[in-house]
Amino acid sequence: MLERIRIKNLALVRDAELEFSDKLNVLSGETGAGKSIIVDALMLLMGGKYDRTMLSYGADGGYVEGVFVFSSPEKTAFLEDYGFDADSEIVVLRRFTADGKNDVRINGRSATVKMLRSVMSRFVDICGQNEYQVLGDKSAHCSILDSYIGEPALALLDKLGKKYAERNEVREAARELGDQATRLRRMDMLSYQINEIERAAVRQGEEDELIDLRNRAMHAEKIRNALAEAASALSGEGRSLDGIYDASRALSSLSSLSDKYSSLAERLDGIAVEAEDIAQTIGECLSEVDFNESDLEEAENRLSLIRSLKRKYGDPDGFSALLEKLNSEYAALSTGDEEYERLLQEDKRLLKECYKLCTELSDVRREGAKRLEKDVKSELSDLGMANAEFVVSFAPLPAEEDFDGAFGARGADDVEFMLSPNPGQPLLPLIKIISGGEMSRFMLAIKVITGRYGGVDTMIFDEIDTGISGKTGLEVAEKLACISRTGQVLCVTHLPQIASMADCQYFIEKTTDGFTTSTNVRKLDREGMIGEISRLSGADGVSANAKRAAEELKTWSDKYKAGL
Repeated sequence: MLERIRIKNLALVRDAELEFSDKLNVLSGETGAGKSIIVDALMLLMGGKYDRTMLSYGADGGYVEGVFVFSSPEKTAFLEDYGFDADSEIVVLRRFTADGKNDVRINGRSATVKMLRSVMSRFVDICGQNEYQVLGDKSAHCSILDSYIGEPALALLDKLGKKYAERNEVREAARELGDQATRLRRMDMLSYQINEIERAAVRQGEEDELIDLRNRAMHAEKIRNALAEAASALSGEGRSLDGIYDASRALSSLSSLSDKYSSLAERLDGIAVEAEDIAQTIGECLSEVDFNESDLEEAENRLSLIRSLKRKYGDPDGFSALLEKLNSEYAALSTGDEEYERLLQEDKRLLKECYKLCTELSDVRREGAKRLEKDVKSELSDLGMANAEFVVSFAPLPAEEDFDGAFGARGADDVEFMLSPNPGQPLLPLIKIISGGEMSRFMLAIKVITGRYGGVDTMIFDEIDTGISGKTGLEVAEKLACISRTGQVLCVTHLPQIASMADCQYFIEKTTDGFTTSTNVRKLDREGMIGEISRLSGADGVSANAKRAAEELKTWSDKYKAGL
């Protein structure tokens, strides 16, 4: 259950902390006071989307923190799959800033919004006003039915999803392989590319070698003159080497007089040997400087070829790997007729398996739909719609020979919820139901049922009382009280009947000092609850008996809950 929530700088809520009961918690207040902000905070804890407009005006950052407690760490054992420690307490922190960034943490460790959404969906179910649109969209009805059925449907969905993905891979492979004409065109292209790369026979590093050769050829005369001058200085008349040798001999004659002279002589000998080697190398380089126009032209042509191939096929150093890949594809295509036929047969086999899984899934859904119809009608009866008819409608499945293209990863069923709220009215799609009160009660019935089978600990209802009042309002209040005996319920409401059932109640109000406006949250004691029931009834300040009537409603509600 959600034990407490702390909100800092979210819209008009500057700083608020709410502690909740494990039963029925009610949030009420004047229209526009900021009840939706509390729901937004809860949505953020569930992995809802954050945008910078949610941050309080003028604030640099804020956060929402929720503490969830459980009777046993086993409830959270799955968290280890996400890299979090399983514990009987989970702390969720959603920190956000003015630049639109937000940080998500679960038990102090960083998490993604997607991960948070996946984790919290196991514990909390939020029924907000957008749920009306979801129920009005028949594409969501099949998912609701699958959630209600549970493991039998989910196991088949998992198998079907894998087979569907496998078939898509086979179909993609067949598409890439193509028919015979397509394969022949591809083979011609591959053959041309392979021959072009092989004929070029580009060596690794050859481009750099050619660039060096071209530079030397273009500056041959300059190179030749410099080398000749260097050779002459070392080995020609009056050469430097003679002086080094003379100096070495002179110092050698003094070796017996001092180690210092001996060391200098040895160093000169080393220089002489190195200089001799340099002179020899210069001579070799000089003999290599023998370029002509044809050498330069050949280098330019070779460079042009390599760069052309480079534009087509990338780095020449990768040509070896590329050739291996191209030859492998060519080999596969050369036997493509057999492979293409094999893929077509594999596609037929997988289509047959998908058809079998879809029909099994449809049977499971149709059987589950009968139970859902019974459960929904039972819940609607408790909510003052005893004569309502509810049917889960299925379109006929296509025949096996027409099945290709008629199914997806979630099967082939076309499912729609149909409701007749009153005797004599035809069954109509939910989208055709105009009454907000009827839709509210149907939504509550669905949420109660799916919450019961889904095993969530906390159910949040945002203005489930839309379009209802009077006796129906009391029936909804009784239903909320009933489900709060086995799981935590948080409810935003305008109805005094629902407020009277509260085990814990917060009053949300907007205040201003003339310069700034803020939303404050105040926990009510029993006297405050009675005052709020009176205000919600609309008789506060009008009838002298308003407070007495509110107290009687609260007393009756307490007795009703005690009898559950």
